[in-house]
Amino acid sequence: MLVVHSKQELAEHVTEWRHNDEHVALIPTMGSLHAGHLALVELAREHAERVIVSIFVNPTQFGEGEDFDKYPRTLERDTLRLKATAADMIFAPGVDTVYPFGIENATTISVPGLTENFCGASRPGHFDGVTTVVARLFALVQPDVAIFGQKDYQQQLVIRRMVEDLSLPVAIITSETIREDDGLAMSSRNAYLTDEQRAIAATLYEQLSAVGEELQNGRRNFGELEAVATASLMDAGFQVDYFAIRRAMNLEVPDRDCDD
Repeated sequence: MLVVHSKQELAEHVTEWRHNDEHVALIPTMGSLHAGHLALVELAREHAERVIVSIFVNPTQFGEGEDFDKYPRTLERDTLRLKATAADMIFAPGVDTVYPFGIENATTISVPGLTENFCGASRPGHFDGVTTVVARLFALVQPDVAIFGQKDYQQQLVIRRMVEDLSLPVAIITSETIREDDGLAMSSRNAYLTDEQRAIAATLYEQLSAVGEELQNGRRNFGELEAVATASLMDAGFQVDYFAIRRAMNLEVPDRDCDD
């Protein structure tokens, strides 16, 4: 498996693969890889002959007071984990490669409409950073396919909208969320949880599952379902930014006849 840092070396390998009529899949990550990321590699291999995992802790998607400085950077461990998978390359660029004119002078990409609410409201500017870095990685790697997990559901919708709006020649594939045994979604940031927080974290999945079952059974009193779930989470010890039922394809408020 290759570990590449420069865009020149990246281009050399991708060009060679293209000459061999091989398709390229990209899995954008910030590193600190877990089993959920490794599952993305297996999915990527189903769609392309070559798989690139990018590892880049993107400064533009972190807000003031967030965890950019303490976000785990574990390239050596990540490399060992990926060597046991079907990945062909780690692309681990520096900030100067991704933002050659500097972050302050960088061209940015915004996706209005899908980014104002939910994580966009609680993390202002976050999605602008995500779409900007993903577009730059697409430009550098030029993949045929890009793989994302559904854990960050709003994010993958935003990226799909960007790709469609800009007519980018990249197919977006999403993978089901990979969970711990108790239902907690696997995440690099789970390491931040205290023992007490970890003990109650699976309550979120319990509430998501309960509300999902109610919807499958035909319940359409959305506001009541949201309120009950929010209260249950707060009783368990959560601070709730949002718990919302929305249409799957556009995050719009559903009507009572909605089935998506």
